[in-house]
Amino acid sequence: MMRRPQIALLSDGRRLHLQDGPIDLIVEARGRADAVRAAYDAAAQRFTGLLDELCAELPGLRAPAEEKTSLKGVVARRMHAAVAPYAVACFITPMAAVAGSVAEEILGAMMVAATLDRAYVNNGGDIALHLGKGEHFAVGLMDRPDRDGVMRTMRVDANDPVRGIATSGRHGRSFSLGIADAVTVLAATASQADAAATVIANAVDLPGHPAISRKPANELQPDSDLGARLVTRDVGALSHNEIAAALESGADCARQLFDRGLIEGAMLRLCGDMLVIGTKDIEEQRSRPLVLENAACA
Repeated sequence: MMRRPQIALLSDGRRLHLQDGPIDLIVEARGRADAVRAAYDAAAQRFTGLLDELCAELPGLRAPAEEKTSLKGVVARRMHAAVAPYAVACFITPMAAVAGSVAEEILGAMMVAATLDRAYVNNGGDIALHLGKGEHFAVGLMDRPDRDGVMRTMRVDANDPVRGIATSGRHGRSFSLGIADAVTVLAATASQADAAATVIANAVDLPGHPAISRKPANELQPDSDLGARLVTRDVGALSHNEIAAALESGADCARQLFDRGLIEGAMLRLCGDMLVIGTKDIEEQRSRPLVLENAACA
């Protein structure tokens, strides 16, 4: 039976809320009133049944990514394509790109239906963007995704190659193999950003450190695509040098992905410290790598 998702305008009258099971989207489009209505209608129509499509191929989506795939759905295949560049070097499944891929699909449906000045689909912090000529999008960066308060902002302009933003880390909705509080990635698409954020967040780590508590993923969630792999549950006190070492491990991964053209930039955050890789428009930083000193991890 097809699910009946929750679809409604928010109280501001500008943004559309789409929710079905674990998928929770905030959508905003700007343009002529008739174009916005058409875009929202298209978003709602495409969203209906999308979760069922993914559930129908869940075993394949939870399996380790390989060079070839038998996945059929357009979103499922997009998920696979986003993680495929990492399949040889590390364990990864298409589920690492699910949020970004869904956001990308809904935005695509909107753009087919209408000509818009600007639009975004935000799937729990993983964002697909459309920016018309002269438009821009401001992103607020938080120290941790489970806390309120914007640490600083970043601006994406229409002439930038970035159309996808995603954040991963141990405080997010999914399990992480690493200890990053948050890794935010900018990429050409939301699905690519989502996959890369997962990979980089996993690389921010101090393997075997006694202050880091880990448990098998399948003990916490029996159907986890990570199986018995150890996921981070808590991070105790770390020295400034240890924080710097963990961030540098993730930064080295991010630099490799940047050099391969898989990402446009990344911001890595751990225990109040931050490293910036490849980005050119973060307020007060202007493209220079930055570490904020703080040796206490909460």
